[in-house]
Amino acid sequence: MGQFIVVAGGTIDDAFACRVLDGLCPAFLIAADAGAEFFFRNGRKPDLVIGDFDSVEQEILSRVREWQEVEFVPLDPVKDDTDTEAAVRLAVARGAERITVLGATGSRLDHVLANIELLGIGLAEGVAMELLDSHNRIRMVRGGMTLRREEQFGRYVSLLPYSERVEHLTLRGFRYPLTDHCLRGSCSLGVSNEIVEKEASIAFDGGILLVIEARD
Repeated sequence: MGQFIVVAGGTIDDAFACRVLDGLCPAFLIAADAGAEFFFRNGRKPDLVIGDFDSVEQEILSRVREWQEVEFVPLDPVKDDTDTEAAVRLAVARGAERITVLGATGSRLDHVLANIELLGIGLAEGVAMELLDSHNRIRMVRGGMTLRREEQFGRYVSLLPYSERVEHLTLRGFRYPLTDHCLRGSCSLGVSNEIVEKEASIAFDGGILLVIEARD
């Protein structure tokens, strides 16, 4: 079914998020719990709302339940996963080829880290997945990728090892290149690189990287 967008209950820049929705023209929109508030205050409707509804304002929830042609998937509040994880797994089950998660970042660092963990679902299922806010695009990759300067999200590209080590890492087209480097945890070597050519390549053959494109 192509592009899915999941809107979670973290911090959302409404103007930015609306531009993303308009630009991506998603095939399916999912509100995860308090993510429904974004749709309500912007006069938009998701295709589906999922959650245990312990975070969304109850007055707004009652109004949301009146929406026509919106599917509701209630979850038991006593559960092992977050509403955002349930939304991502539902998107995969319904045939998503690409998932963009908005509202995945914010002041709750435990939720931010948990949402970064969810990128592993996309990696395991072969579904392109990203966490997106007005300052960051976060992806998890295995094997490498190419970034085009004209398409980059922000000025900075940071590479953080998600696995214990990332073997044979080679960077080309960056201000700070690398050749056949073993990138290990407990260091900040990969932070704040920059693309200096039309294309920049990230190649490695062992491990998993977090790729974060960031704007100030």
